[in-house]
This record gives sequence, C-alpha cells and structure tokens, in this order.
Amino acid sequence: MDKPIYIHRFRYHFSPAKLSFWAFLSLSLFYFFFFHHSASSPSDSSLRVLWGGAGWEYRVLRSSRPRSRAGGHIVLVTGAAGFVGTHVSAALRRRGDGVVGLDNFNDYYDTSLKRGRASLLVRAGVFVVEGDINDSLLLEKLFNLVKFSHVMHLAAQAGVRYAMKNPMSYVNSNIAGFVNLLEACKTANPQPAIIWASSSSVYGLNKKIPFSEKDRTDQPSSLYAATKKAGEEIAHTYNHIYGLSITGLRFFTVYGPWGRPDMVYFFFTKNILKRKPVMIFEGPNHATVARDFTYIDDIVKGCLAALDTAKKSTGSGGKKKGAAQLRVFNLGNKSPEPVGKLVSILEKLLKVKAKKIVLPMPANGDVLFTHANVSLAQRELGYKPTTNLQTGLKKFVRWYLDYYSDSGKKGAV
Repeated sequence: MDKPIYIHRFRYHFSPAKLSFWAFLSLSLFYFFFFHHSASSPSDSSLRVLWGGAGWEYRVLRSSRPRSRAGGHIVLVTGAAGFVGTHVSAALRRRGDGVVGLDNFNDYYDTSLKRGRASLLVRAGVFVVEGDINDSLLLEKLFNLVKFSHVMHLAAQAGVRYAMKNPMSYVNSNIAGFVNLLEACKTANPQPAIIWASSSSVYGLNKKIPFSEKDRTDQPSSLYAATKKAGEEIAHTYNHIYGLSITGLRFFTVYGPWGRPDMVYFFFTKNILKRKPVMIFEGPNHATVARDFTYIDDIVKGCLAALDTAKKSTGSGGKKKGAAQLRVFNLGNKSPEPVGKLVSILEKLLKVKAKKIVLPMPANGDVLFTHANVSLAQRELGYKPTTNLQTGLKKFVRWYLDYYSDSGKKGAV
C-alpha cells in the first residue's frame, strides 16, 4: 500500500503574525521577479565565467553516472561544499549513486574550509560545479545535460545572527534561489523529486515541546526562520501547481567533523584552545539555553532515507498531471542538551578549562530551546538517531585537532 501523502493544513485566520509573514513573503517574491532577471541575463558574465565547455560537460556527465548500484539515483546536490552537503554527497557516491554538486563558495565563512570539502568530494568521484542557484542559464544547462532523478537542495544562507548584518543575502539565497531552482525543476523532463533543507528555526516562538510537524510555524523569531518558513509555503505552491514531489527536512542544530565555524560547538572549541572567553547565554530568570544537537551521520541517514522514499514528480513540461507527494519531517536527536553541558564536554576532551562568561541572551533572533519530535520520521523514513553529544563531540574534536594541526589541513568524510 502506498504511504500517505503528508500535506500541512493551516488554519486560515488573519492574525497579525500571519499577516506580517505573508507581507514578508510578498515582498520577497517581488524582489525575485523584478530583480532576478538581471542576475541571470546573458549580459552578466559574473555567474557564467566558471562553467561551460567540453571539458566541463565531460566532468559533469562522468560525475552523474551511477557506479555499481543497479538502478542508482542521479542526484544534483546544491550546497555540495557546505557542511551537510559534503557529507550527503559523499554518502550518495559511496553507495553508487551518480552525484553532481553545485556550490557558489561564498565567503560567509572561511572559503578554504569549503575548498577542502570540495577536494574530498573530487577524490570521491563527485564533481562540484562552481556556480550559483540564481543563475538560470547554468541550471538550464545542467538539466539539459543530465536527467536528474532527484535534487537534494542544501544550498542556503545559514545563521540566525548574520541576518541582522546582511538581510538581503537570506532573501537572495533562501527565497529567490529556491524559486529559481524550482522553476528549473518544473520544466525539466523528467521532473526530479526534490528533497530540501528547511530548519527547526521555523518553530520560532512556539512553546509546545517537543516540536512536532503539526505545530504552528507562523511566528518566526528571526529573518532566517522567516525565509525557511517562506520556503515551505513556496514548496507547497510548486507541488500544488506543477506536480513536483517535494520533501522538506527540518534540521536541528547539526554538528560534527567539517562543520561550520559559525556554530557554537565550533567556535567554542576554537576559543577554549586559544584561552579566550566563551559566552554562555541564559534566558530570563536565569533560564537554561538548550539545543537538540544532532550529529551529522544521523542527519545524513535521514537525508538518504527521505531521498529513497520520495515518489516521482507527476508533472511534465511544466504541467501537472496528478497529485504529487508533499512531506515535511523533523530530523533531530530528540534529546535537548544545555549549552553549558556542551562546554563541559569540550573542556574534558580538550583538557583545557574554559573561561566562561554568562550573559543574558541578546535580542538577535535566537530561541531558548529546541526539541524535536521525530516520531513521524521514524515511522515513515526509519529514522533513528544513535549518536549522543559526548560521542559526537569526541569525533568532532578529533577532526578539529587534526585539521588545524601543524601537519596541514586534511581529513576524510
């Protein structure tokens, strides 16, 4: 029997929060349709300079070819040089799937780390195209060249606090870029199934715990969260109109080797080793800040399970021919840990006492806690996280000390 199609049903009451969200989404789409064309027009060579030519096409085709796995998937992974993207791409290739990566290698954090990840993927047989998801010509070229069965969309502007410094980067990547990718997918023949990274941040000011996919998500606490919520609404629209099979994955605080330097476990490790202070925030009345830290290997298993259970899109040539699958899953560890405990574990693993400074949580969009209910993912995907914080941080610290050692930057995914 086919598994049920999961579609969020929303209550249509016009609360101030909902009106504000739809106003934000409308402005974002206005930005996309009025300003996006010039970013991908033939006159703008900045997005096209790094791709094209016979040699480039050969590398794309070779990378897209499944290896030993009979009936292997052919997957386009956006954000392939990112933290999650690298691990997912490597896992897909290891099991024999054809994988083509796409990444713009932006400078949100140290690009040498992204280049290092990409080098690992090249050695694993994955070609990472250097380009932007907002480049319509590039996407058209890729979809004409390769008949992708799936798109694993992991490219995004990440980070809650950075949105206060550079808000338009979130609209450009998380909304305009997502729409541009969906436009390419809707006209592809065959249409690929799409799995994409939403975020636990969509739960925003929700007080009900643990967070369930059925909970309200119309009170985002940050611009980042608002763009991810907008992405879920946009996904619903493209599923409804064009028959695209779309699965959204709400990641909960992913950590591990080759992680992002802007994440707390990463820069706490750096500061502890350099004997610099680590800032531990607390909520009102000294409330504890806790996160549902989820190890990268568990996230990868969830991503691959979502891909393997995704049904085919039903459209062709931009026209819907039947109802298509639409799903959203939490991928977390279902075990929130206080940030203070994370610091204590790092102190023991690094054998260095941290210089802790406890401060009130600033008004920058962060929330006090996250806690995933993963029962739906467990039932539909067989998702079962197995890595506790102590074990995961031990693996991360081992990688960190090796990567930043005097012997050079190395490692394996």
